[in-house]
Parts: sequence; structure tokens; C-alpha cells
Amino acid sequence: MNITLGNKVVLVGTGAVGSSYAYTIMNQGICDELVMVDMNEAKAKGDVMDLNHGIVYAPSTMKIRFGTYEDCKDAAIVVICAGAAQKPGETRLDLVSKNLKIFESIVKNVMDAGFNGIFLIATNPVDILAYATWRFSGLPKERVIGSGTILDSARFRYLLSQEFGVAPTSVHAYIIGEHGDSALPVWSTANISGNPIAPDLSEDRKEEIFVQVRDAAYKIIELKGATYYGIAMGLARITKAILQNEEVVLPVGSLLEGEYGHHNVYVGVPTIINRTGRKSIVQLSLNDIEKEKLALSVKTLKEIQTPFWE
Repeated sequence: MNITLGNKVVLVGTGAVGSSYAYTIMNQGICDELVMVDMNEAKAKGDVMDLNHGIVYAPSTMKIRFGTYEDCKDAAIVVICAGAAQKPGETRLDLVSKNLKIFESIVKNVMDAGFNGIFLIATNPVDILAYATWRFSGLPKERVIGSGTILDSARFRYLLSQEFGVAPTSVHAYIIGEHGDSALPVWSTANISGNPIAPDLSEDRKEEIFVQVRDAAYKIIELKGATYYGIAMGLARITKAILQNEEVVLPVGSLLEGEYGHHNVYVGVPTIINRTGRKSIVQLSLNDIEKEKLALSVKTLKEIQTPFWE
């Protein structure tokens, strides 16, 4: 990848997640140009107008416009938020068949435009759709990133911050594996300023906190129909890390090729992110129980993924 590419982002899908992401990156002044693409042209054009009316109060000038897949040719990042939405009572994995068809078309259109940047995938089931994007695009694994467990880990850190009365940024803890029901908390490395968290919590309390993290999306969907603010902030954080070449560690969806003992699957794991996309995976020292749970999470994903690819 040519890292001299500009800071142009193309957003495909301007539903609740996509439009929240656009609003977030405008407020943070993360990119120079944002192009919004959606089959519902009226909705996307309305978002463009609305966002542009707030530019005067944004931290930096930014070009926001409606566009087409042709705009992907010189984009640094294409963010995909398009796809069928998760309905009440429906798991992320239930969405597979519907969204694989949608993604095959989207990725083909993006690549046909001459895209040579980085894909960032948010649509659920995000791990399987990140894998699909990698397969459909033919791009190196470093340039296809899923949102992974960026939101799960944020929820985890927030709840732990409430538990211990510290800022969420002072809590260092990860959820890894599937962005979904088989995700697992890595209690063995969770800490506040280097002090381990696990010894201060009973097993029952740890389970209660994890269940709150795991079931958060279902609760939010029940209350208001969809989740979008939290994931928009997570996507913006990944975008900033890429465009500003931060080399920061974030729990994103990365292809495993032997890391943690697993192969040929995208899961959320701590990953160094820079201007070329994924630089490398950080391997946490998991205990035996965590290793078993990660293996189960990988198995869950592969059972759904394999019939489509092998």
C-alpha cells in the first residue's frame, strides 16, 4: 500500500451506524474528505446536507459529499456499515446469509473502482463479514480490518470503571474472540495502572459483569431498536489510528494465521494499528480456561463460516 494516500474516507451504508460514524469523525476532525455512499440516495444526501451545516463548528474543515463507488479509487479507507440490521431476538450470526450476498456485491463494486486502501468492516456478523471481505477483495490481510471487539472491550472497561471508581481510560482490559455471544473476557491480564483486577472480584461478580457486556446489545436493541453511538466511536478510533499512523494497540478483527494457535478466522484480538492497517497481532498470555474459551469462540465462528467457503 502507498502510505502517501490522502485522508479520504468512503463510507458505504448511511443507516444508524454509518450516519453516527460520519457525525463522530466530523466532530473529531479525523479526515480531510468523507464521501457517503448508499442505495437510499435521498437519505445519504440528507445526511450530507445536515453534516455540512455543522462544519463551521467542527475542529477542522472537512469536505463531506454524496458519492458513488467510483469515489473509492483514491480512498485511504472504505468503511462498510451497510447490510441487514439485527432484529430483536436475532443473533449476529443469524445475519450471515443475508449479509454475505450484500457484501459480495459491495466489495466487487469497490475493487472494480481501483481501490487500493484499507477496508474497515462494521456490519454484523462482523468477524465473518471481515473474512468475506478479505476473500472477496483479494487484498492482503493487513488491509482488511473488522471492528472486532472494540465495542465489547469499551463496554467492559466502562463497567469496570464503574465498579472501581476510576476513569474508563485507566482500566486496561480486553474482550477477545467473536463479537457476539461466544466472546470472552481476559481477566488474567485485566488491570488498573498495573494492579490486577481479578483478585478483587468474586467469580460470581466477574460473571455478572461479563454477562452485562455480552448482553448489552440485546438490551439496547430491546430499548431503542439498535446500537450505534458506541460502535461509531469505536470505528472513529480505529480510523484515527490508521490515518494518524498511531501504532496503537486496539482490539480489532484480525485474521489469525497461527496466532493463539488458530488459523483462517477473523476474531477480535489486540492488534497494532498504523497507516498500513494492521501491523501485527499482540498475543496476550492467556490462562488455560481463557484458551479453552477462545477455542470455543473460534469453533463457533468456523461452524458458520466453513459451509460458505470450503
